[in-house]
Amino acid sequence: MRSGKVVLGVLAGLAAGAAMGILFAPGRGSSTRRKISRKSDEYTDEIGEKFNDFIDSIKVKFDAVEKVAKMMADKGKLKMEEAVEEVQK
Repeated sequence: MRSGKVVLGVLAGLAAGAAMGILFAPGRGSSTRRKISRKSDEYTDEIGEKFNDFIDSIKVKFDAVEKVAKMMADKGKLKMEEAVEEVQK
């Protein structure tokens, strides 16, 4: 979780630095707005990709936990059935 926050912080810092650089660079207003728009689209795409990677990693971990929980439940059920059989004897 910490690495996700670090990546998000780095991306936010890069976006802010790029925006400041564009705003303080000499150029026409329309050109500057176009650059800002293009950069914001690029950063939005990058953040979206990072978010999707994060969600995918969570899904993988959840699936692993789900498998372990199912195995444990099956083992518990088997033990319970064995105990019931033993008591019935």
